Amino acid sequence: MYIKLKEIADIQMGYSFRSRLEPVLTGPVAVIQMKDLLVNNTVDTKKASRIEMPTLNKSHLVQAGDLVFKSRGNNTESSIIESDPGEAIVASPLIRIRITDTNIVLPAYLNWFIGQPPAQSYFASRAKGSAQRMISKKGLQELEVVVPAIQKQKQICELARLSAIEAILTKKISKRNTKVISTILMRYAKGDAV
Repeated sequence: MYIKLKEIADIQMGYSFRSRLEPVLTGPVAVIQMKDLLVNNTVDTKKASRIEMPTLNKSHLVQAGDLVFKSRGNNTESSIIESDPGEAIVASPLIRIRITDTNIVLPAYLNWFIGQPPAQSYFASRAKGSAQRMISKKGLQELEVVVPAIQKQKQICELARLSAIEAILTKKISKRNTKVISTILMRYAKGDAV
């Protein structure tokens, strides 16, 4: 079943600051920026800049399960907020995606789907700008999401998680093998017994 993203999620542009952010070490509000999006498609809210924001509109607050979408740049991907971030907001040009009914779509599944070839092809066809690609909020809303049964979504998420772990372990093994072979070849080059 295909469902447009706007039918299953509330999509909100990140907060647009009028001036440069002035972080305050003990500020009560965390501001999620591009630097807080990790390579594993999660959000690191612990290292987010903190600010004072006396006129905070509660509708801007993010919560666990929200996705943060990169609307600008070459990588049109999302990252999931896995745990309660406390008082936190998303800064523009990021976009917050909140699933409206988790009985239909799991946040982790949507996070995975956005990174898949059909979604990436869609974004490539909707991107505006030549120097820096940009996906508009409207373009994001029109994304057609393949929505299988919840049980199947859970299975897909688990397999994707295991695949990511396998990729990390394979990379570590490859690095270690390269180091071992390099050490052996260096010994051989020096005339040492191998």
